[in-house]
Amino acid sequence: MAASLVFRLHDGAPELVREVLLERGWEEYDGEEQEEEDWNLYWRVSAFRHSEYLKLLPWQRLNHHPKSVGITRKDYLARNLRRMRATFGSSLYNFSPMAFILPNDYTRFIAEYTKQRLTRGLSGYWICKPVDLSRGRGIFIFCDIKDLIYDSPVIVQRYISNPLLISGYKFDLRIYVCVKSFHPLTVYMHQEGLVRFATEKYNLSTLDNLYAHLTNTSINKCGPFYTTNKERVGQGCKWTMSKFRYFLHSQDVNELLLWQKIKNIVTLTILTIAPSVPSSPNCVELFGFDILIDSTYKPWLLEVNYSPALTLDCQADVAVKKGLISDLIDLMNYRAIDRLRGRAYQRPKSSKQPCRNALNPILGSHSRITRAKVSRERHPSLASYLTDNRALNLSDVTNHDDTVTEREPSEEGDSAKPDISQEGLGSLRSKPAAGPWKLPLEGTRASHRVALPPLRVGDFILTFPFNEATLEASQHKLDVKLAVQELHKLTSQLASGPSRLDKNKLRRQEEEVKTDEGVRTCDSDEGFESLFWGPKEPPLLCIGCFLSEKYKSQSIKSDTQN
Repeated sequence: MAASLVFRLHDGAPELVREVLLERGWEEYDGEEQEEEDWNLYWRVSAFRHSEYLKLLPWQRLNHHPKSVGITRKDYLARNLRRMRATFGSSLYNFSPMAFILPNDYTRFIAEYTKQRLTRGLSGYWICKPVDLSRGRGIFIFCDIKDLIYDSPVIVQRYISNPLLISGYKFDLRIYVCVKSFHPLTVYMHQEGLVRFATEKYNLSTLDNLYAHLTNTSINKCGPFYTTNKERVGQGCKWTMSKFRYFLHSQDVNELLLWQKIKNIVTLTILTIAPSVPSSPNCVELFGFDILIDSTYKPWLLEVNYSPALTLDCQADVAVKKGLISDLIDLMNYRAIDRLRGRAYQRPKSSKQPCRNALNPILGSHSRITRAKVSRERHPSLASYLTDNRALNLSDVTNHDDTVTEREPSEEGDSAKPDISQEGLGSLRSKPAAGPWKLPLEGTRASHRVALPPLRVGDFILTFPFNEATLEASQHKLDVKLAVQELHKLTSQLASGPSRLDKNKLRRQEEEVKTDEGVRTCDSDEGFESLFWGPKEPPLLCIGCFLSEKYKSQSIKSDTQN
């Protein structure tokens, strides 16, 4: 019987992760019966220690990248966005409300507060949040400076006082984002997500009523109206993202532009920290982006959550989060050899392809740990395998900027597709991924050698890179300036409408995206079949972030019939 993949959960890890992995045929790590390194996935809510990244072995994955707190702690996020706004301009980085970090920015805040009172007669509305707390704890809203009282570092932001309402209730969107790699930058957004509602009707005359102004589930599930039927919102305080899309279809709004703006918020936010995050190829990161849409359909970034909640409080949670975790596991690219763990490296293999990296490729170019240290101290059976300079049979996530990884041929031949479900890894929830990265050799042009990452894995849709320019910009040293320029260009095209797109080219690409093409290489933008994150029902928006009018009308018709 084939060995199973093994997961290890730290104290406090979500029960849902255990449930999903056991359903997929995994086994849970037992420290009393198994060796310390005999696991494939280590999941924890808090950050890993630096030493744990250095000790990673080829078959192991962690659910956090190092040093990603730069966007998940409120004061760090505000500081990083302020820096990017100064560098690239407020026209691009205009998606976060004006923010002040107190007590350091107290003088600046008083100046802005006074300016607002002198010019408008009112100071407007402000929201105060502790910088390091979650789930709505310690948050309050005020308009008079005398009500600003705090005893720890806080962030004070302009309160978005004109939110889009559904039946009079405020809501925000929880968008799930996976950063599969920071080097090269590879970002996916999940098509399914949550819409979180306040449970009392929005009213600016009652700023102290948290049930009307905050959308945190941990607060609203304790409210007096949580279980009552709230007109179009219904019972509880959550919708799925699919249900929200049906609501959008009834509104007079450019949906494509709205979703592109949300996608821009995600990408531009991640770009604030991407160059500074160390290379850790065996890690993934699941972020929870909280997005508020105002009455003009402008999306605003509220905050980014580290280890977003995976508890199941209602049916919407079940519908969204189980598939989310399953798709995240698929993104980790486990293969049959990973089940063997250390046993796979006990005997050198007959293949003698040279290893191009002086270090163990799994550790990344920034790792301080050497081959000798791995072999002698961590895994003696791996010693001869590494020091013999033979290539490791690594998973796709171990690829580096300066290595070339070819697709591993299957026993049936190169064209055959492996039966993932028979290997105990669980089946993908959509068409097979496009294949592993094929990174360029030094001195070759990336645009002719780099293969695209999978465009879709389950309901995860590739968000960055999204064209040839951003694919090349993500290689080696990330070109943030070019990435920002391409985002601006794409948004401008979308805002001008689909008439600028060659409809014949669009129709041809729509047909091509339905076929399974294996590994796709990027020679031009025409070959970069970027899926547009957004609607799930109707079918995917695809190809250059536009729909033909025919395709769009068919989608709306399908929704009406459903």
